[in-house]
Amino acid sequence: MPINLSVNPSRTRAALVFAHQPGNLLTGEIIGQLHAALDDLAELPHLRLVTIEGAGADFSFGASIPEHVPGEIERVLPATHALLAALLDVPAPTAAIVRGRCLGGGFELALACDFIIAAETATFGLPEIMLGVFPPAASVLLPLRAGASRATSAILSGEPRSAAYWQAMGVVEMVAPDATLAGVVGDWCARTFETKSAEALRHAVRAVRLPVVDAVKRQLPLVEQLYLHDLMHSADATEGVRAFLEKRKVEWKDK
Repeated sequence: MPINLSVNPSRTRAALVFAHQPGNLLTGEIIGQLHAALDDLAELPHLRLVTIEGAGADFSFGASIPEHVPGEIERVLPATHALLAALLDVPAPTAAIVRGRCLGGGFELALACDFIIAAETATFGLPEIMLGVFPPAASVLLPLRAGASRATSAILSGEPRSAAYWQAMGVVEMVAPDATLAGVVGDWCARTFETKSAEALRHAVRAVRLPVVDAVKRQLPLVEQLYLHDLMHSADATEGVRAFLEKRKVEWKDK
């Protein structure tokens, strides 16, 4: 199964692992299954933490480029944003556990979590600008997490950056050696959440998420419209995706 949802015996922690090799691409199918799995968490009243991670060596390479063509992107992008809204509605703290590469839509998924915990060798990037597009959700979420200037730099450069860099920016909560990451996450969960009231945590995350939820409700639809109705009708957005799929050098028209 591409999605595995496991719950510990005390039903205080849920782990959601998604798999779609290579690179755990966030296809429309994976997005739908992740959304359905999140809906199941509402039935766990003792839940104190939900973790999300990609199977294998990498968290996610991001969105499926073949689904970024006209006729597909109009379906997949709103579904992606609905998934992020559902993640922000999870009635417990959430944490993305990141190994390897966390790119594009994968980084956006991690940014919608309350925490990001990363392996020392993890890298994060928003390479969409190389394809003549931009990351809509990151345009809304990353300024809230890292500040406008850092978000602008990451989005306009498209350059990957280390877990240590994003920890210094306050985006990543904790960095641990790759080999000990699972144990570090377990210890952090036990220390930070297991002794707390699930009811108190449920209300606390609703409160602290309010600025993010407000931005997703008010700003993200505007950005989505800009992306679908303006950018995706440009010559360069089409050229960037086609060049990638055809494995050739891109030829920008600047229009």
